[in-house]
Amino acid sequence: MSMFCFQCQETAGGTGCKMRGVCGKTEEVAKLQDLLIYTVKGASELVVKEKLDVEKLGDVNGEVLNSLFMTITNANFDADAIEAQIRKLMTLRDSLKGQAENLHDSASFTANTREEMLEKAASVGVLSTENEDVRSLREMIIYGIKGMAAYAEHAKNLGKEDPSIYAFIYEALAATLDDALTADELVALTLKTGEYGVKVMALLDEANTSKFGKPEITTVDIGVRKNPAILISGHDLPDLEQLLEQTRGTGVDVYTHGEMLPAHYYPAFKKYENFAGNYGNAWWKQVTEFESFRGPILFTTNCIVPPRSEEVRARIFTTGSSGFPGCTHIIADENGKKDFSPLIALAKTLSTPEEIETGSIVGGFAHDQVFALADKVVEAVKSGAIKKFFVMAGCDGRMKSREYYTEFAEKLPKDTVILTAGCAKYRYNKLNLGDIGGIPRVLDAGQCNDSYSLALIALKLKEVFGLDDINKLPIVYNIGWYEQKAVIVLLALLYLGVKNIHLGPTLPGFLSPNVAKVLVENFGIAGIGTADDDIELFLGK
Repeated sequence: MSMFCFQCQETAGGTGCKMRGVCGKTEEVAKLQDLLIYTVKGASELVVKEKLDVEKLGDVNGEVLNSLFMTITNANFDADAIEAQIRKLMTLRDSLKGQAENLHDSASFTANTREEMLEKAASVGVLSTENEDVRSLREMIIYGIKGMAAYAEHAKNLGKEDPSIYAFIYEALAATLDDALTADELVALTLKTGEYGVKVMALLDEANTSKFGKPEITTVDIGVRKNPAILISGHDLPDLEQLLEQTRGTGVDVYTHGEMLPAHYYPAFKKYENFAGNYGNAWWKQVTEFESFRGPILFTTNCIVPPRSEEVRARIFTTGSSGFPGCTHIIADENGKKDFSPLIALAKTLSTPEEIETGSIVGGFAHDQVFALADKVVEAVKSGAIKKFFVMAGCDGRMKSREYYTEFAEKLPKDTVILTAGCAKYRYNKLNLGDIGGIPRVLDAGQCNDSYSLALIALKLKEVFGLDDINKLPIVYNIGWYEQKAVIVLLALLYLGVKNIHLGPTLPGFLSPNVAKVLVENFGIAGIGTADDDIELFLGK
């Protein structure tokens, strides 16, 4: 088999990509990513067996996070960059060696050329674990760790770190090498991954709010101005801050795209007059929206879709863990500063964005903002004005079946409220769904990591209503997923005790029948049906 990958929701046939990734990654990139993960596992085993103090590991922690982030779906398609990262990790891994014995091959293998790397990768990918249930649990843990690493890297970029998170990442990855672990032990480790998922999202929330202020209810323009402009996509807010500082006073506007939309909710960014608004929709529409935008595009993280034309590719810049062959990659200096002057210079030579829609959208309903409205929300629930909340967080994607989420939102009774975070919101955040006594029927908490806010809101309501179980709240979880950050959000919710989560548009291909059965029986995980049938099911509870 030339490659095998089933980490995203759109994996071929719902079982696995075997020739080329649906995301667009080549066989070569897929294999190099497998080897990079294998190398990180080896470094993790050394940290655990040598009993190393993670607080003294210096660059190792950051490079491990970066390596994991580079393998997230749609983050990095650049084989040269991944090869360079493997070489860096092998060097760092070898620097950790001490007296430990009986090390796994991942802690000691060498590969000096691209050809040797690809040959090694062919034997260490997902299918190297033959037992499908063990494979399923290992991969679910690894995908959760990938999402955790992404959030930890964002927090690290803002100067916030938690050594216990690093220690757990090493512990969990090393455990995926241990053939002695039983399925029950791997299930326990899966839930522990969710526990640290809650920790990392809390850390990132603290990092974002301490730097940029607490999100506020904000109206965001979705039209365009008449100035040259740069479009910024991804999740990394420090990159946006640097871009806004460098474009200030240049006559170049900055628009957000996809998961960068929630940046508008933070007070710190409202001082920039050239912070124009949001352009476009979820990540998968970039193929056409980047053409109409006309200006430079900056990817700070995933989600990149391989551009169809060389003209668009020439306008794409990447930074951080993202990368695409043929696109300029912006690297930070030793002080963390990035030079975005090439984007600014290019923007001035290009046409202004073509308007693709007009109007505005409202967001900024993170936990502190909702807590400020708590009395109003509680009264609406007690009076019956709000009958139920629907958590519709997570990811958007290309599959036609995702039209379900738009139909579902449109058909929900007007006495219900949607709580959302992540790019799943683009399926319904521009619908005119109205409000309930001044409370909008769509409350957008922010990026996918801000699903943490939705968990805090649920826990606050549990406290206010004096309930002993979060599942007794009038809250339904109907979540869309696509990539590995959604996996860590799901595991975090399971750790918090949330049950009966509906996950769609399809259940993960990495779930073996037996593991899926455990999730159904122990946590009530289920798929989706039709919008009409599911609404009847949810409202009948």
